[in-house]
Amino acid sequence: MSAVLAALRIARRSAWRSRGRSALIMVMIGLPVLVITAILTLIATMSVTGREGLVAELGAADARLTQIPEGSVIHQEPNGAISGPGDDAAALSRPSAAEVAALLGPGTRLIPFSTGVLRLGTERVDALEGDLRDPLTRGMLTLSEGRFPSAREVAVTPALGLRPGDLLRPSGAAPLTVAGVVEHPHRPSLRQVVGPDLPLAPLDGFGSPGEYGAGWLADTPKPVTWAEVPALNRAGLFVTSRAMVADPLRTPVRASAFDVQSMVGIGTMVIMVVLVTVLLAGPAFAVGLRRRRRELAEIAALGGSAGHLRTIVLADGLVLGGAAALVATVLGIGAGMLGAQVAARWGVGAGARWGPTVGPPDVPWSPVLSVAALGLLTGLVAALVPAVQAARQDTATVLTGRAPAVADRPGWPLVGAVLVLAGLGATMVARRQPGSVWVLASAVLVLLGLVVLTPWLVGYTGWLAARLRLPLRVSVRDAVRHRSRTASAVAAVMAVTATVTAMGIGTYSEHVDRREAYTSARPTGTLAIWGGTMADATWDKLRATTASQLPGVPLAAGYQAKDTQGRRYALRYTVRWNGTRTRRTVAIGDQALLRLLQGRHDPQAAAALASGKAVVFDAAALRDGKLALRASSTSGPGRKLEVPAVLATPADKHQGGALLPRTLVEQAGFSTAERQLYAMHRLSADSTLWRDLAKVTPRVTIATEEGYRNVPDPGLWGWLGGALVLVVGGTLAATRLAAADMRPERATMAAIGAPPGTLRIVVAGQALYISGLGALVGLVAGMVTGVALSRPMTTHGAGDLATIAIPWPFVIAVVVGLPVLATAAALITRTRLPLARRLL
Repeated sequence: MSAVLAALRIARRSAWRSRGRSALIMVMIGLPVLVITAILTLIATMSVTGREGLVAELGAADARLTQIPEGSVIHQEPNGAISGPGDDAAALSRPSAAEVAALLGPGTRLIPFSTGVLRLGTERVDALEGDLRDPLTRGMLTLSEGRFPSAREVAVTPALGLRPGDLLRPSGAAPLTVAGVVEHPHRPSLRQVVGPDLPLAPLDGFGSPGEYGAGWLADTPKPVTWAEVPALNRAGLFVTSRAMVADPLRTPVRASAFDVQSMVGIGTMVIMVVLVTVLLAGPAFAVGLRRRRRELAEIAALGGSAGHLRTIVLADGLVLGGAAALVATVLGIGAGMLGAQVAARWGVGAGARWGPTVGPPDVPWSPVLSVAALGLLTGLVAALVPAVQAARQDTATVLTGRAPAVADRPGWPLVGAVLVLAGLGATMVARRQPGSVWVLASAVLVLLGLVVLTPWLVGYTGWLAARLRLPLRVSVRDAVRHRSRTASAVAAVMAVTATVTAMGIGTYSEHVDRREAYTSARPTGTLAIWGGTMADATWDKLRATTASQLPGVPLAAGYQAKDTQGRRYALRYTVRWNGTRTRRTVAIGDQALLRLLQGRHDPQAAAALASGKAVVFDAAALRDGKLALRASSTSGPGRKLEVPAVLATPADKHQGGALLPRTLVEQAGFSTAERQLYAMHRLSADSTLWRDLAKVTPRVTIATEEGYRNVPDPGLWGWLGGALVLVVGGTLAATRLAAADMRPERATMAAIGAPPGTLRIVVAGQALYISGLGALVGLVAGMVTGVALSRPMTTHGAGDLATIAIPWPFVIAVVVGLPVLATAAALITRTRLPLARRLL
């Protein structure tokens, strides 16, 4: 024990004497710990539990009740809610406030409280209709400026950019005066309008239960528990209450997250983090060992054993790794808490319509401490190879001032080649598995094999030095001579480049596959108006309103199919589109709708439609000139049909579907009624069409076909940013270590008249050699893994071909841009040295 304590004291003093090198090692070890800790803390802080969000949801009320759409039923259970259309016996009309109060018991107080959307030009913002001056709403929103609104007034969240006294102009309604600015306690970036009387837009449909709808906040004499929920559900109400949230039954039963694939994925991530960190920090420990060889030799001469020398060097890793893990953990927790506030304030990662959430500061201590322990372990592993070398050094050779001979181990290249081949074989098998984690795990074997092969690759590339100019020749020969230092840095760059290239190819292939898989039954830019079940007179009024709102715009009619009892049927067929089974609903119409779907006049398709044949835009749906259809209804028996059809070309590449003439549908025993309108038209920002049609009937839906709108995943460039930090940072760290190691040679060159530019080229040559060789080897490994990764990320079942797409600008930026940037950064390294006295 005394030997360990002495080793720790020696390591602490050595770290303090070489503060620059120590700081460099701590940054390399601590950076992954800081980043992972910050992410864990950020996720925990931005996750708002049901209990934490209870005040924002209910205010001071005991329960919140939201009406579901008329004709629907709902059934709430502790692990979720099931909703959908109900039959005539189950679907009830909406209850009144008095009926709801009677269900909750005597002494219940209700206040109206509705959620919906408000249309501001082309934008739809969330709206909350209720009186914030009522004590039941206390805590739901915090007043930051002005006052709570009264009649014909609103309060807005800061994200809308309005101040008290400004006017809010909803589409198709009178302006409203902004009375105050309010903030949501957990969603600072929320865009919301609040007021007691808002012109809410009609809802397009019923999404998540309780998400939107009219309702009440309830102050009840007793808690609303799960026992009262079934009766409220039968009345057409979605319920949220304090007692339900507090009830442990509410917690849904989840499957164990630690299945085999999750464990393999976590293990792969841990190995990669440790591998890259060890490779980055390893050169610094190697340089430190060379500087301390004489000190360690003196300890050995005074009776220290090989074990003592190993302990001293490992103590370096323990001290520096422990300090790095401690500092990085503290900074990571602070960065995660601060990042959660910034992300929520500026809407970063706002995938949901309400934006990101932020709760009270929260630290997941178990994973955070595990990451800190991983950082400590990384420091020990990084010092392991120098510790073994220190134990094997010849004391007499070091004390006489001669450099110890480093012999290559002839068996290591063979071991590396075996690992690479094993990894490639495992990758070929893993690419046919359903999850991408197996490909990533197989890639670890390839990277480990290349790490073992890197010293041999560094030595093999030494022949390049003879063909280079003097400064670069000195750089390459020095890199090859100090192979242990160089190989570690090259392997680190290789591992980062391979990982980033593989993930870039996989992510971009997935984006291209999604773009190719996008499909629609209408051309881009089509305005569609669908009417539900309604009388002919109501539809005629709806059509007349549309024609008056869109003067001069050609309208193509579509039809619904009904059986003899008046039950509405949908005619559908199933087809594989880009490997995915897609079910399409066919349109029923005439020549005008055919021209709209094709974007032109097609004489052959028009003649086929006129002769009573279906016009199909999916080649795979046709079998021997026939189209197989299934007629389905929510209230009637299903039927199978087979109709004659011809293939035609649609207006857009992504477009599919089919068009049936009315005569063909009527021959199958159905009647048809016009209930759809289509037009190639984009609504203006101030259009009131949706409001005017909703006044005629709420059973109308308006949609516009926008086409494929997604852009490549921004995470692709996030990978590039991470590679920039690791490749440039690791290369510069290794270059600075090499520059310090080359101080005698550089001093000699300066003494014989070498200009500062030549010395800078020598240093930059090291950076170019390290980053260039690592990037080239990493490119090959990354391309192989990326192509293999594309298969599980882009296939959707048996027989589906993989989509392989290489983002060449991204790959070039990684493989060429990063080494160039690292070299340019190395050129500004300080190279002017004081002349050293030489003993001849």
